[in-house]
Amino acid sequence: MESAGLKEWAIVCEAMGRGEQSVILRKGGLAEGRTGFAFRHAGFFLFPTFFHEQIDKVRVEGAEIPTSREGEIEVRLFAQLIAATHVTSWETAAALEPLHILQRAVVRERFDYDKAPGLHVALVRVFRVVPGWIFPDAPRYAGCRSWVMLPERPEKTRFEPVLTDHEHDHRVTEFHKALL
Repeated sequence: MESAGLKEWAIVCEAMGRGEQSVILRKGGLAEGRTGFAFRHAGFFLFPTFFHEQIDKVRVEGAEIPTSREGEIEVRLFAQLIAATHVTSWETAAALEPLHILQRAVVRERFDYDKAPGLHVALVRVFRVVPGWIFPDAPRYAGCRSWVMLPERPEKTRFEPVLTDHEHDHRVTEFHKALL
């Protein structure tokens, strides 16, 4: 059975794998279709994307883009969707800052993009995929779309939580406070 993958900057994936980020902020890709972007899956793999400019768009000192694999994709994280909402207040979007690594200007640019200001926001619980899942890159993963369907995952894949239950519960509380 195929699995859903959400394309996300590799540097953000790394931060999520270290427990530094617990929300995903999305406007949507250019190829999202008429219905636009939505968090359509209760669980999904984080599909890392690589481009140099992402270093300048995060609040991480000494940030480096992880190394990509030539002709292959390595998926090391799985996200369980805890809550999703559409934020239309800039103050609310800004209040989510402790839960992500993006620079405020990047969040503002995403928020203001197109005719309808706002962001799709998801609180996720992240799990390490053990062992990491490696499969061939393919043209179907290219383009400005957020969601991609991945091949069938290996049977013996384990999922290990990045944050403890206590740490995760604290993030859930922070998320809901920011939305008030």
